[in-house]
Amino acid sequence: MSHNILITGASGYLGGSLLARWEDANLPPYGMLYALVRSGDQSQAVKQYGAEPLLCDLGDHEKLRERIISNEISIIFFLVDSASDQHQPTMIRALHEVKTKTGKEVHFLHTGGAKHFSSHAGLTTEKLLLDTDPDLYNTLKNSVAPHPYFAQTTKTNLSIIDLCEEYGVRGYIFVPCIVYGKGEGFGNKISIQVVAIIKAAHKARRVYDVNGLDASWPVCHIVDNSTLYLQVLRNMLLGTEMGYNKQGFYLASSGSINWRDIYHAFAVALAKRGVVDDDVVKSVDDAALTQMAEGLGVPESLVPVMLGGRCTLTPVHGGQIGWKSQFLPENIIETADDEVDFILENLDLKN
Repeated sequence: MSHNILITGASGYLGGSLLARWEDANLPPYGMLYALVRSGDQSQAVKQYGAEPLLCDLGDHEKLRERIISNEISIIFFLVDSASDQHQPTMIRALHEVKTKTGKEVHFLHTGGAKHFSSHAGLTTEKLLLDTDPDLYNTLKNSVAPHPYFAQTTKTNLSIIDLCEEYGVRGYIFVPCIVYGKGEGFGNKISIQVVAIIKAAHKARRVYDVNGLDASWPVCHIVDNSTLYLQVLRNMLLGTEMGYNKQGFYLASSGSINWRDIYHAFAVALAKRGVVDDDVVKSVDDAALTQMAEGLGVPESLVPVMLGGRCTLTPVHGGQIGWKSQFLPENIIETADDEVDFILENLDLKN
């Protein structure tokens, strides 16, 4: 049976780039592709990618449920609100009803983030944590997050897996990391993580190291992020067996890079353009932390969360299902100059 697919977050950096790659992905046959939209302008925009707009407020759960069931949507890619679990239960239960009605296998993919599997969320950083680790679900369950926000993201990831198991839905936790590169969609075209480095540096007039230790983080070019989404979808459409629910974690990354190397590459590019005073990266102090927090519009305690930390989550699952990255992790360093150029063109830096 052919699947009908729903994508949320089509105007975002990740969702828009995914849709832009859709037509050339040579996917197996499927029924309809729907994109959840909030306006007439978005409706017209998604049509250029072959998607049928589904005009519905994500918060209108009864209408959302009815749309999923009446359109017999059997695959949902959720690319908005990675922290909260307020909307996903409605969609998962609706998928269960579609499965009961049609007999199709149904799939729900939730987009989380590497921070949810990092030191910020209380996960181990003393060893590599494979995204295929059979005990990863329990590792999450037993973790104690030092930040309330990540206590919520952990709850969200676990509740989605638990609900999917309860309702016979195949669930997947898709994990973007530091995603960089020019967005390819119709909406937001710049990365959240890299933008944060630039905003903080602009306000403090310098790039600062917020880690206080030797720390690394997984990275991924936006094209590789999109192609992993598409490879997961390809396997769904083919009916190929792959890990789901408690074995359904997929890190989109080509490998990890030391934060210090990232900071230095962006410091050089920013200094060249006069955004910072020079390209020397220094350890953060209290005065700089205050300025960086002001530039980011967050409390000082969140600056290290936005700009650092340790994450040892390691990608294995993507390779097992046929995905291969096009860009080595070092590419983020090699292309930092172009990245800064593009972001500054699209970012309103206020003094």
